[in-house]
Amino acid sequence: MYWIILIGFGLLSWWVSRTLKKRFREYAEIPTSSGLSGAEVAERMLRDNNVHDVKVISVDGELTDHYNSKNKTINLSKAVYHGRNVSAAAVAAHETGHAVQHATAYAMLSLRSAMVPMVNLSSKMMNVIFIMAILGGAVFGLMPQMFLLVIVAQAIITAFSLITLPVEFDASARALQWLNMSKITVGEEHEKAKNALQWAASTYVVATLAAIAQLLYFIMAFGGSRD
Repeated sequence: MYWIILIGFGLLSWWVSRTLKKRFREYAEIPTSSGLSGAEVAERMLRDNNVHDVKVISVDGELTDHYNSKNKTINLSKAVYHGRNVSAAAVAAHETGHAVQHATAYAMLSLRSAMVPMVNLSSKMMNVIFIMAILGGAVFGLMPQMFLLVIVAQAIITAFSLITLPVEFDASARALQWLNMSKITVGEEHEKAKNALQWAASTYVVATLAAIAQLLYFIMAFGGSRD
C-alpha cells in the first residue's frame, strides 16, 4: 500500500511538473505589452510596495527562482531575469510577492520559516529510519517507539506542507493583483500569467496531498500493528 501511494503521487507530481514546464515555455513565447524584463518587473514591484532593501539577482538553472529571506535577495533564473514575456513577468512578480510578505511580516511566512529547522531534522530522521527499515525487512518491522518517531516526523513535514499552501497562494495573489493594477500584463496576457501561477501552485498541492496520505498510512499502520 505504501509503495502504491509513493508511486501514485510520484507519477502525479511528474505529470504536473511536466505540464508546468510546458506552460512556462509556451508563455515564454508571448511578449508582454509593457516590455519589461523579469528583473525590471521585480524591481518595480518592490518600489511600488515600498521595499527598498531587497536585491534582484540572476542565478543558473531552470525554474530555480526563489526569494532568500536570509540575505534578502530575489533570485531569478536567467530566462526569467532577462525575459520580457508573460512567464518571466509572472514568476518575477510571484517571487517578489514573497519579498513583500517578508517585509510586511506575513504571519504564515514567519511560521514556515520558523519550522524549517524542524522539517530538515524530520526529513533526515525519515531517511535514516527508512534505510533501517529496508535493511531490516519492512516498515512494519519497526519497533513501536521507532514507528512513533516516523509518525511525528511525517506530521511535522505534513504541517509544513499545509502552511506552505497559503504562503504560495498569497504570493501569487499579490503578484497577479499588482500585475493587473500596474498594467504589466493586460487582457489575454494576464489570463496566461494567472494560469502559469496556478500550475506552479498545483505542485505544492500535490506535495501536500502526498504528505497527508503518507501520514494517514503511517497512523493506520501503527494502529494495525498494535491490534
